[in-house]
Amino acid sequence: MPDLFRFRFFKSSSQWIVGGFFGVLISIGLWLHNDYGVSWDEPNNHLNGLVSAKYLAQLVAPELVASQPSSRLIPDIQNFADADHGVAFELPLALLSFVFTHGDSQAFYRLRHLCVFLVFVLGVWALYQLGKQRFESWRWGLLGTGLLVLSPRFFAEAFYNGKDIVYMAFFTLAIYTLVRLLHHPTRGRALVHGLATALAVDVRVQGLLLLVVTLVMLWLEARHRARNERGMLLRVGGVYTVAALIFTVLGWPYLWALPWKELLAATQRISQYPWAGRVVYFGQVLPGTQLPWHYIPVWIIITTPLPYVISALIGVGLWLRKISWRGRASVSSFAGRLDLLFVSWLLVPVLLVMALRPVVYDGWRHLYFIYPALILLAVHGVHTLAATARQRPQWRPVAISAALVVSGGMVHAAWRIVRDHPHQQTYFSILPPSFAQHNFDLDYWGLSYRQGLEWALMHDQAPTINVYSPWPSGHLVYTNSLILPPADRARLRFTNHQNADYTLTNYRYRTHSFPDTIGREVHTIQVNGVRILSVFRRSDK
Repeated sequence: MPDLFRFRFFKSSSQWIVGGFFGVLISIGLWLHNDYGVSWDEPNNHLNGLVSAKYLAQLVAPELVASQPSSRLIPDIQNFADADHGVAFELPLALLSFVFTHGDSQAFYRLRHLCVFLVFVLGVWALYQLGKQRFESWRWGLLGTGLLVLSPRFFAEAFYNGKDIVYMAFFTLAIYTLVRLLHHPTRGRALVHGLATALAVDVRVQGLLLLVVTLVMLWLEARHRARNERGMLLRVGGVYTVAALIFTVLGWPYLWALPWKELLAATQRISQYPWAGRVVYFGQVLPGTQLPWHYIPVWIIITTPLPYVISALIGVGLWLRKISWRGRASVSSFAGRLDLLFVSWLLVPVLLVMALRPVVYDGWRHLYFIYPALILLAVHGVHTLAATARQRPQWRPVAISAALVVSGGMVHAAWRIVRDHPHQQTYFSILPPSFAQHNFDLDYWGLSYRQGLEWALMHDQAPTINVYSPWPSGHLVYTNSLILPPADRARLRFTNHQNADYTLTNYRYRTHSFPDTIGREVHTIQVNGVRILSVFRRSDK
């Protein structure tokens, strides 16, 4: 009788532990993905995917597309203002929605949130591989994944943020394929890295930074390799560059429909994005084009668990100390070159934003792709202290204290994720609730409108309920109704303030309360003492 157990999926206890971690993570996603509302950008992002899907369908079967009544509701790619946003995620999702959801908006947004989370898991896996590679231990790699998952804002946004979280995941995957390429340069790995780079570019055009990073790292690698290996690195760099550009064009139908110069035009939009909104920052309502240089660093600090930030600063500080002592010799080892890559990944985008002042808004979400680098440097800080303590016993109290602080931060973050569910997107790490309430943007994604609508539907048995939300969040009552059951959606009517039975607000752009004339406040949603949504009932109702 053959040994049925000779073939093993897991060859060691470490693989059981790591496999169990990712199994639990996916199970949590399956359990919780139905709990979140619909964020500000999701309908338009989905429309972008539909626009590209329509364009591809017109190339294959134009008569069939013209005969579909719904095709008239989807703009042509040449006329859609946001067609220059990549569709590496939105286009496959549009096809999946066509197959599985059959026009049911609730089914679609549930599918969407699950897909966003699964891409997030892919990014977590890439981070694990990076940590395992750099620190030569699955345990340290798993610590990094734990820090990422136990980051309250990222945990929530992993279910609905199809731009920034998806870009972060693909960017992290591309960094991992880059590390594999640097460690063992082959044409096959160059092709894989080219594909990973294209995935990132085809979500956000800023992913073109990966081309520069890759070529610089290959050059640095060549300087520390034997002469007979440098030719291979040069050929691998050429294969990678061609593959990345080809895959980028293949995955971005917008570039098929318009001239090649549009890629340059899309790149220029990084610093000239026409966003006319405002943000609340230290109690002031500021245009997104006039933010101070410290906007991004402050948002990183106040929304990231403080022990993670401190550990990352220790990691950066230790790297700078190593550079000052050893100079160029600090990158003579592969681990040293990885440290340079991780530090550059974290600091260069932040410094560029501080210097060039492109349009950013809604916290630091446009730079979420640097967060895995912060995590890796946090692990680096703890790892270095632990290694030092093994060699110098007098450092043991410091290493133990650091481990306890990070562990305590993870436990506290886990507790906040559970307690604040499903509104972890409004997490603040160090701000008192009263200060956060009036000085910073809160639920700018607008997900809490779902729970506000559910409350009104549950507590008002009228067959029709008129609802309203003031500018600039007026569309969010409708947007969040799309994830409700059809029977509940049928009861809602969207109207103006004068005719509304209920007015819902997430206090967007507001640093003070609404006047009594808006109605009587009958329900609030608070997260850690911060009011993120209010439901007002008309006084005569």
